[in-house]
Amino acid sequence: MTEVRSTIMEFIRENFILGRSDASLDGDESLIEAGIMDSTGVLELVEFLEATYSIHIEDEELVPENLETINNIIAFLNRKGVAEEAGS
Repeated sequence: MTEVRSTIMEFIRENFILGRSDASLDGDESLIEAGIMDSTGVLELVEFLEATYSIHIEDEELVPENLETINNIIAFLNRKGVAEEAGS
């Protein structure tokens, strides 16, 4: 698992899944449809991504294609210049 993926998954687990044994993190599963995050959670995620990766996310970038799934988030970060690091 790459460092970026691991960091995002850890943030989601610690902030949205804590104590929920029924929640799993699949890279292609919608975090909203799975009940893991709501609209407020998306804003928390955006704040985390901006602070962690020193990027700015524009209002028009707050779309499902960028933030709905873990894989979408990673692809979005790659487009913003956050490089995935080789990892296990």
